[in-house]
Amino acid sequence: MSLLVVGSVAFDDVETPLGRRERALGGSATYFSLSASHSTDVRVVAVVGEDFGEREMAAFKDRRIDLEGLERRPGRSFHWKGAYAWDFNEAKTLETHLNVFADFHPRLPETYRRSECLFLGNIDPALQLDVVRQMESRPRWIALDTMNYWISGAREPLERVLREVDILLVNDAEVRSLTGERQNAKAYQRVREMGPSILVVKHGEFGVSLFTPEGVFAAPAYPLEEVVDPTGAGDTFAGGFLGFLARIGRMDFPVLKHATLAGSVMASFTVERFSTERLETVTPSEIQKRLTLFSDMIRVEAL
Repeated sequence: MSLLVVGSVAFDDVETPLGRRERALGGSATYFSLSASHSTDVRVVAVVGEDFGEREMAAFKDRRIDLEGLERRPGRSFHWKGAYAWDFNEAKTLETHLNVFADFHPRLPETYRRSECLFLGNIDPALQLDVVRQMESRPRWIALDTMNYWISGAREPLERVLREVDILLVNDAEVRSLTGERQNAKAYQRVREMGPSILVVKHGEFGVSLFTPEGVFAAPAYPLEEVVDPTGAGDTFAGGFLGFLARIGRMDFPVLKHATLAGSVMASFTVERFSTERLETVTPSEIQKRLTLFSDMIRVEAL
């Protein structure tokens, strides 16, 4: 099934205890599409500036990624600068330059308006809702990401768009801010009242929790010897998770559990290198091998 993502394509300056990169490829739609394209066809709606050249475009080539919706405008691309301490739990934002992204108003190409699946990346909820309204018919499912900035500063439009959503992907702090509940099981009931029937809570290095009407599932993060750069891990997870759902074409509980593992495995590749370096080189056989190992790790046989 075709999977449409609306988000950011950007440059990142990143520093971690293991090194640094300047003007590295970044952005939510970038990580998401590179991850999801291993499972399904992805359509990207985003905006870049004149400084986004052939070297950056090459990362998307020869993949199942359609860039008809990638708008190019005069000016410079969205540019974020951040740094991580040794715990890698949260980036310290040093600079944010929205540039052409400041006036981004997504406009879907005609062919995109019939996409079967839709992921609303972390942008203004009013723009997310506008994207939903541009669809010719309702997608089979709509997923959404958001952050505390929108939860506290754009609550009313966020609640409006949540009523249109099937799947909500957020981290621990975001689900607490959104629902006022500290326990995720209670938070899930509040989320269902808002609209989404499926809640995915990302716990960073501690894994992910999945809440559905059919049951609850939890998985650890894939164990790695070394984490280099966690930037984009959440968007990579979303791409792996939603790309798997689009490939299978169903959202029953067993499929959702497998999708959770697929998302975790894709995120594990991202954090092994800076920026999208690992996502650009990972092979289908490497993904399948790691997914098989991960499934074996968490399987518990009956006694």
